[in-house]
Amino acid sequence: MKINKKVLAILTGLTVGMSSTAFAAMADSFTDVPKDHWSYQALDYLAKEGIIDGMGDNTFQGGRTMTRYEMASIVAKAMQKNDLNYGDKTVLEKLEGEYAGEISTLKKQVDQNTKDIKGLKDEVGRVNIHGFVRTQYDHDENTTQDTLDKQTNRFYMNLYGDFKVNKDWTAHFQSETNRHYNDGHDRNKETGFSPANGRKTWSGHDGNMQRIWVDGYFPNSKSWVSVGRAWRGLGMQNVLFGNESDGIQFGVPILGTHLTGSGFWMASTGDGNKESIYGVAAWGAVGHAVDVNFAYGKSSLDKGEVNGTTTYAYADSNDGYKIKEKTVAGSKNARSYGWVASTGINLAKNLRFLADYSRTDADFQNNSLALRLNYRNTDLNSPGTYQLYTRYIKYGANGWLAGDDEWNSIWNGTKGWIFGVKYVPAKNIEWETLYSPQVRGWSQDWQYDRKLFRTQVDYYF
Repeated sequence: MKINKKVLAILTGLTVGMSSTAFAAMADSFTDVPKDHWSYQALDYLAKEGIIDGMGDNTFQGGRTMTRYEMASIVAKAMQKNDLNYGDKTVLEKLEGEYAGEISTLKKQVDQNTKDIKGLKDEVGRVNIHGFVRTQYDHDENTTQDTLDKQTNRFYMNLYGDFKVNKDWTAHFQSETNRHYNDGHDRNKETGFSPANGRKTWSGHDGNMQRIWVDGYFPNSKSWVSVGRAWRGLGMQNVLFGNESDGIQFGVPILGTHLTGSGFWMASTGDGNKESIYGVAAWGAVGHAVDVNFAYGKSSLDKGEVNGTTTYAYADSNDGYKIKEKTVAGSKNARSYGWVASTGINLAKNLRFLADYSRTDADFQNNSLALRLNYRNTDLNSPGTYQLYTRYIKYGANGWLAGDDEWNSIWNGTKGWIFGVKYVPAKNIEWETLYSPQVRGWSQDWQYDRKLFRTQVDYYF
C-alpha cells in the first residue's frame, strides 16, 4: 500500500509521541523496506505496535496506492492506543472524523466476521471424532498344560463419535475393530477352542457401530440420563459389572453431599442371553482424599433359572479339526443379585489406593476382591510422565454379575497379582506393559497356573 508523505508524517509523529525514547534498533518488519529508507523506523514501529499489517507476506509494497478503507483501519487501530498525549489525540480525532464512514463500515464487517467465525466454530464443535489405535502382544502361558493362548495378539481400534444435538443432549457411537495377527485369534488345537471362538464377540469387533446411545443433562436439577447400547460399569474397578448392555441409567445429586445417586436397568447383549439387571448406585467424594462407590444389582432371572441358549464353536479332532458349532441350553443362573463397595484413597502425593469388594447370593465362591496401588499418573500431553501400579485380585467363580475381564487378563475364578507400568514416550502415545502370575479356576477341577506378559502401545487421536 502507498501512504502519502503527509499521512506518514502524521503517523510518524504519533509513533514518536507514543514512545518515551527514540527508536531503538529493531528487526525488519517488512522485507521490502530497507533500513536506510526515510520511513523505515516509523513503519517498523507501527507494525510492531499492530497499527499496520502490511500485505500479509512480510512485505509493505510501498508503491501501491492506499484505499480509504485501509487508512481508516490504521486510524482505528491507532485510536485504540492507551498512551496517547493530547496532541496525538487531537490529530487522530481529526483523522477519525475524516474517515468516520469507512471506520463504521469496517466495524460492522468485523462484527459480522466475528459472528460468522463463532457460528462456524459452533457447527464444527457439534461433531467430535476421537479414539485410539492399539498394537498389543500377549505371551499368555498355561504353565500347567504348557500351552499358549494367542487370541489377544492384535491390532485394535476404538473409535468414538460425539454429536451435539443441543447444549444439553449429545448422541454417541462407539466402534471397535480387532485385527488379529500371527494366528492370534486361534488358540492351540489342544485346548479345543477354535478361530471362530476367538473372533466372535457380543456385538462383533468388526468395525460396525455396535454401540449407540444418547446422554442428556438437565441443568435445573443438575441430573443426567444415558439411554441406549453402551459400555457400563459398577464399582470403581468394574468388578460387579463391566460390560456392554442395552439400557438406561440416570443420576441425580444427593442434597447436602458430594455424592451422585443413580438408578439403572441394563439388558445383556450376549448371543442367546436373556438376562437383564436393574438396581441403584451412589458415588462421589466423602472427604478431600477419599472417594466411595456403592452399587446393588438384581437379576431378572431367579437363582437356578436357565439363562437362554449358548452357541459355541469347536475344533473337531475326529474330523481333521474342522470348525463346527453347537447350540445347547444355557447354564443355570448361579446368582440372582449382587452388590459392590469401593473406595479410592489418596494416601500421599502421587500415591492412590483402590479397593473393590463384591458379593452375590451364589452358593460357591460368591465374592470378589480387587486391590490396586497407583504411583503417579500418565498425562498424554506430557511426554515422560509415567505410572507404576500393583494389583491383587481374587475373583470368585460367581463373585460378579458380569465383571470386566479386561481383555481376557482377569476372569471370574481367578486370583493372583498384576505388576504394570505405563509410560508416555511422545504426546498422545501411551505404552503399557504388565506381568501377571495367577491361578485360574482356583479350587475347581479345571484349575491351572497362568503367566501373562502383555505389552501394548496406544495411539490417541
